[in-house]
Amino acid sequence: MIFLRELPAFFCAVAFAGVPAAGFAAATLPADVTQLVIAIAPDWDAPRGKLARFERSADGWRAVSVSIPVQLGRNGLAWGRGVLGMGEPGRQKVEGDLRAPAGVFAIGKVFGYAAALPAGADVALPYHQVTPADAWIEDPALPDYNRHVVVDLTNPPPWFARERMHLDDPAFRWRVEIRHNADPPEPGAGSAIFLHVRRGANRLTAGCTTMAGDELVALITWLRVERRPHYVLLPWGEYQRRAETWQLPAVEVVAFLAR
Repeated sequence: MIFLRELPAFFCAVAFAGVPAAGFAAATLPADVTQLVIAIAPDWDAPRGKLARFERSADGWRAVSVSIPVQLGRNGLAWGRGVLGMGEPGRQKVEGDLRAPAGVFAIGKVFGYAAALPAGADVALPYHQVTPADAWIEDPALPDYNRHVVVDLTNPPPWFARERMHLDDPAFRWRVEIRHNADPPEPGAGSAIFLHVRRGANRLTAGCTTMAGDELVALITWLRVERRPHYVLLPWGEYQRRAETWQLPAVEVVAFLAR
């Protein structure tokens, strides 16, 4: 059997994502990150929250979108493995727990069914058109766990049927990679975390963040590589405790997401 491992988005988009060296988390948000997607959940067990986009200028952070409702993990949140939040005390994200990873994460590639990104998107944004040969490995026992791979369809590996990326599913028309447990992946610590289209206003997820399709397209077209966008997902109480230390937008700037 033959399959080709796709280079991780870390190598394709390091200037975009601004990921720290493998295995290390930053102490604060990198100073040159000037776009944030922030989602706030009411508490650790909340399966829903609100999300908005923020930009940093010389005058500080400001919201540049209204809040939108998002669906999170069916069982709530748990600490993930990203730029900020690794090693925090409390429940840790594990494969199959139906919880969304909490913390601050680099944003990786966009995946979609279309031949190109939505109109108006940054042409420098890393993009991959999903084909029948694409897989994302969610089995911790496989060597490419939590990686995107492209297989040889003339001789697919035995795990391909259960790991392939879905086609013709409206929920996955667009997917934005959230780089949880990515640099490097730790087997069993959670995989395949994306922003993607919701299946319905009341359909919860296994750990991804979902929203209406037009809202996701608006988010994708807003992302700019040179602004090194990151994703923040936290319960409101944790955001209040950590905003100053992690140098996130001030609590009062983000408070509308907790209402």
